[in-house]
Amino acid sequence: MNPSQRQESSPFHQPKAVWVVAFACVVSFMGIGLVDPILPALSSQLHASPSDVELLFTSYLMVTAFAMLLTGWVSSRIGAKATLVTGLVLIVVFSALAGASNTIGGIVGFRAGWGIGNALFIATSLAVIVASASGGLTGAIVLYETALGIGFGLGPLLGGELGGISWRGPFFGVTALMAVSLIATLVLVEKTPVPTKRTSLADPIKALKHKGLRTMSITALCYNWGFFTLLAFTPFPMHLGIHQLGYTFTGWGVMVAIFAIFIAPKLQARYGTARTLYVNLTLLALDLLVIAMFTSSTATLVIAVIISGAFVGLNNTLTTEAVMLVSPVGRPLASASYGFVRFIGGAIAPFVAAKLAAYFNVHVPFYLAAVAVMIGVAVLSRGHSLLLAAEIPHRRITEIPPDSQYRTTVPVESSSEANGPGYFGDA
Repeated sequence: MNPSQRQESSPFHQPKAVWVVAFACVVSFMGIGLVDPILPALSSQLHASPSDVELLFTSYLMVTAFAMLLTGWVSSRIGAKATLVTGLVLIVVFSALAGASNTIGGIVGFRAGWGIGNALFIATSLAVIVASASGGLTGAIVLYETALGIGFGLGPLLGGELGGISWRGPFFGVTALMAVSLIATLVLVEKTPVPTKRTSLADPIKALKHKGLRTMSITALCYNWGFFTLLAFTPFPMHLGIHQLGYTFTGWGVMVAIFAIFIAPKLQARYGTARTLYVNLTLLALDLLVIAMFTSSTATLVIAVIISGAFVGLNNTLTTEAVMLVSPVGRPLASASYGFVRFIGGAIAPFVAAKLAAYFNVHVPFYLAAVAVMIGVAVLSRGHSLLLAAEIPHRRITEIPPDSQYRTTVPVESSSEANGPGYFGDA
């Protein structure tokens, strides 16, 4: 391969429009970790209980989950760019309203509206990047996960710095950055054609009848229970200041980025997706177990949280690619179905964690999180053959144009083990 060919296949040699969407992804993912450093401050200054504050995550992610069911219906009627723009507008408006609110109830409500915009943006942005990026599916996933890692890394840092000025700062910070993304998307992303085939509201639910997509989605729900317990609840037992929390979760985000971008592809190439995920999720469960046992030790919590970034980064990259490969439906639809199920775990976990800590003790939420992740490993093992099939070395992946919802077909090899349904994951 000559140098020019290598450059073209690089996941970081992309059209301007792809970079615009990737930047917006960075800001979108920043919005998740941005509020982490200010959670204890919100609880103190607005006279709210930890469970009340955790509703910032619950309202945001629960609405995001159910709004995912609408994303295919919307994008198939107005096109990908218009859907992106709509999502960005909603994020700008509701993040500003959250920053201007004076009550925890108001912030929770506006975070819910923010979640609608987030759903429209997330489901469509991945499909747009995959369809437009050079370097194939793997290159697009690397780019997407790079944006995720950078967003997770910068979110707590910016949240800590702005939160040190005022708890309103992180919300207005998202407003400003997303406004920049909105303008860039309007100017630099070309108008996309409206798909000829429209998606119904029931299609994301129907798509879960396919075993591959259903298995990966339930696995992600269990993983997200552990992940969001760690992300949203550990700031309370850490007993750190806003800046210290920001630096801690920035370290965590840096680990997410490094392992998502550089380590995950190497481990996947050497050991395969299935085996890497089994080991990785088990290590995450053990990390949560350490947190559960030593919750009263701030030093242990800080170290364990930062280390967990490695497991989160690996899981995000490997799971996203696995979902795209085993899913027999179009990528926007697969993203919507998968997002709907996994975000439910992330929505419920922080609120339940706060309630369990109040009724029992601060250790219990993390024990439950570790168990949830191990249940995810058990569920994933049920789809082991599907993951192996998706990694057949000489598989052919046929890209269908955007007007067919970016559908990807992975033909089954004509072997005795592949007889049966024409798509991986058919029930």
